[in-house]
Amino acid sequence: MAALALLAGAFGAAQASPRLHLQTDGLAAAEMAATNALFRAAAARLTPAMREQLAHDIPVRWSTALDETVHGRARRDGVLLLNRRLLPGLLAQGQARAGAEAAALSALLHELAHFLERADPAGPMSRDPRLLDLAGWQVRATPGLTRLMGRTRENRFRERSPDRYELDDPREYVAVNLEHYLLDADYACRRPALYRYFERRWGAPAGAGAGCPGDFAYVDAGDVGVDADAAMATGGRLGMLDPERIYQVDYLLAEGNDAMMSRWGHSMLRLVICAPGRPRGPDCRLDLEHHRVLSFRAFVGDVQISSWRGLTGRYPSRLFVLPLDQVIDEYTKVELRGLQSLPLRLERDEIAALVERAAQLHWSYDGRYFFLGNNCAVETYKLLRDGVPRIGSMDLGGITPNGLSHRLQRAGLADGGVLADPARALREGYRFDSMRERFQTLFEVARRQAGLPQRRVEDWLEASPQQRRPWLDRSDLKSAAALLVLEQAARRQQQLRVRDAFKRRYLQQGGQPGELRDAAGTLRTLLEETAWMSRPADLLADAGYGLPQVDERAALEAGSERRREQLRKLEQRLEHQVRALLDPAQARDLDAADANIAWLGTHLRELHRQAGGLRLD
Repeated sequence: MAALALLAGAFGAAQASPRLHLQTDGLAAAEMAATNALFRAAAARLTPAMREQLAHDIPVRWSTALDETVHGRARRDGVLLLNRRLLPGLLAQGQARAGAEAAALSALLHELAHFLERADPAGPMSRDPRLLDLAGWQVRATPGLTRLMGRTRENRFRERSPDRYELDDPREYVAVNLEHYLLDADYACRRPALYRYFERRWGAPAGAGAGCPGDFAYVDAGDVGVDADAAMATGGRLGMLDPERIYQVDYLLAEGNDAMMSRWGHSMLRLVICAPGRPRGPDCRLDLEHHRVLSFRAFVGDVQISSWRGLTGRYPSRLFVLPLDQVIDEYTKVELRGLQSLPLRLERDEIAALVERAAQLHWSYDGRYFFLGNNCAVETYKLLRDGVPRIGSMDLGGITPNGLSHRLQRAGLADGGVLADPARALREGYRFDSMRERFQTLFEVARRQAGLPQRRVEDWLEASPQQRRPWLDRSDLKSAAALLVLEQAARRQQQLRVRDAFKRRYLQQGGQPGELRDAAGTLRTLLEETAWMSRPADLLADAGYGLPQVDERAALEAGSERRREQLRKLEQRLEHQVRALLDPAQARDLDAADANIAWLGTHLRELHRQAGGLRLD
């Protein structure tokens, strides 16, 4: 029978502690002494509640049967195995010994966490719905139902992980995170919600770190800008979200249009951020340039995405932080869709928790977009329920943005009353009207004067520039001014369609000769470089885990500025090469649109001169 060495009371007989029995067969005295020192170090890291829960006999054996990559195992028969390969390092000197001691201590605490979970009278943490929410095994919404149906089988919180083994299953997630909870003084700042969960359950660990930063870093996914006039472009810059400066959070709904993927709208959250120095209050709603939008989407530059790929999950779903003014422009001016901004009734601590959760998703989440089952409405709802636990008890799940808006209002969480007075809603920023009505009004001015054949402004904008050109000659001063605005809008829409077409065409084909190959290569590189704005964790590859800390922010800022400069150069290069990517018809259309705009500008100046400088309004 094997002899046993017992750690019976590292903290005295009156204090409960794990009774770790070392099976000493084949061990030298120095090895037994080093192992018992390891036991004492582990017991010192455990919280009192953990020591009490583990105050029973646990046989421990150094094993040669474990794979090289497996440092320990908590067997179902109650025996704890440690990999024998770790033992020689405990007898070494200097850095080698320190590294071996750290690895062995992590392994021992990891396996004790498994025993802790099995013996917990409150039930396994790995089955606790709240921990599963925090960890990333999220709830699912099923098409056609408003109730939740199970959880995701896969944990998509893949980025900035301390150990990807945690993603294997919830039990390993608990063990990996308890290990870091007990050993890492920064854990409270890197994974604050999980830290609070473990602290409530088991008490604070010894040596917990000092206070955490009050704000959260993010990479702004706004436009980058390629010319001198784009100095205010925010894309790629490192920003900070400070919950103390956030007055309210709104449910931001982009209204639907006729496109298949946009018919039911788009769900987002708007952070109403006060300008620096302004006290929190209603006036912060006027600080539009400081407001940010949390938007789940596939890519930063794609408002519309392929129907088929959206149905089959071939797009990523990631959380972008965007400037509100950019979101307003892309929906109201390009997509011709209105925006509704409904304040959510959240307490101050709930706003802070929601922003913290958003930061975690921004740095860690790499989801998959499914039009049915995991679209923007589902993702936004999961962010709300995981960030604000009381929302989790409400039956709000669904798969459409409009449906989520209605459910939030019925539950008393969203204030739809702000839209009751349309003029006030526009004035105070609760609604942003589509430019469609303004464009239609301008179109009616031009249609009456020039006799345009279309009835709807959409039909005019979708006509080719060559088809529009003959009607421009009939314009007078007022209708020419209207047509210039419409021609610029048509040019922008055409440019976006062309960009999407050549992106799909040339990224899916290889072997392009000469200029086509060069331009396609630049485009491919540009898209690859842009990807870091959707995966900001790439800026801190192999550095840390969880939320970036103060000492990582300098590297983040330097890395983001370097990437921004690379993007600007690539965009400038592509601007010169882009014509090579277009088929002749596309190039002719762009040239014709540019010619229309130039002609209207000249025509307006001449009409203005003939009118003796008469004001255009």
